[in-house]
Amino acid sequence: MAKVDPIIVADGVHRAFGGVTAVDVAHLEIPRGAITALIGPNGAGKTTLFNLLTGFDKPDHGTWTFDGTSLSGVPAYKVSRMGLVRTFQLTKALGLLTVMENMKLGAKNQRGEKFWASLIPALWRSQDAELEDRAMVLLRKFKLDAKSDDFAASLSGGQRKLLEMARSLMTEPTLVMLDEPMAGVNPALTQSLLDHILDLKEEGMTVLFVEHDMHMVRHIADWVVVMAEGKIVAEGDPDTVMKNPAVIDAYLGAHQELDLGVVTGRIDVIEADPTTDAAASTTVSADALVDQGLAEEEKEDGK
Repeated sequence: MAKVDPIIVADGVHRAFGGVTAVDVAHLEIPRGAITALIGPNGAGKTTLFNLLTGFDKPDHGTWTFDGTSLSGVPAYKVSRMGLVRTFQLTKALGLLTVMENMKLGAKNQRGEKFWASLIPALWRSQDAELEDRAMVLLRKFKLDAKSDDFAASLSGGQRKLLEMARSLMTEPTLVMLDEPMAGVNPALTQSLLDHILDLKEEGMTVLFVEHDMHMVRHIADWVVVMAEGKIVAEGDPDTVMKNPAVIDAYLGAHQELDLGVVTGRIDVIEADPTTDAAASTTVSADALVDQGLAEEEKEDGK
């Protein structure tokens, strides 16, 4: 289906490992200014497609563009400088650097990165101070400001996910690609991450993310792309995709009893009341859930 002003367009992208085809995408368009979820069973080729689009892997053949510019053969670091950034399912925080140092590492066009300029502090100190101020604003937003001087290795799994997302924003991206941002994260912190994804859209960014839980996807995604065996098998708005018999048979499976609804600034958790069999809804603040999630993760790490 043709989109209005797509930010990514891919045609005939194919990648095989040995005799196994991992990705075989005939055509894909990612709508600009929207949140698109990429879903599918394990082994569907979602992460491989991410790697191809961001320059971390090369296809056997195919073409794709970002914001009208071809990315064929463009290395990952140049893709990032163009405004397309991604996070990883397994976080890539540098453990022996502090949280603040990890954040500043994500900024581009730093004067101090050039050898001769790095020898003259006067040339880069003012820019470094500006970057630190910008990093601290993001760390406060992600509730990591109290950890700014701690080594990244000391963070919990959920905090590392938050750090990686915050660090990606230091590049001032146009498109943010998140590979299973909620995987392995405390449930309370998961809901906070969903709220942060909504914020990215409100700030004018395009988001493409991988997720397995369709009940989470349908509350934050504007568009859903379904992969299976390396191919795009369905796409559409969340409600349409959920009603697609082929998608239900191949991916969704049994109905889940827990349903999460997310709106900006608050999160509604709707679940069955075992005493009345009726749906009960409670509203809690996103900040409260973050505090709860971080506390629970630190408690688990301390065991």
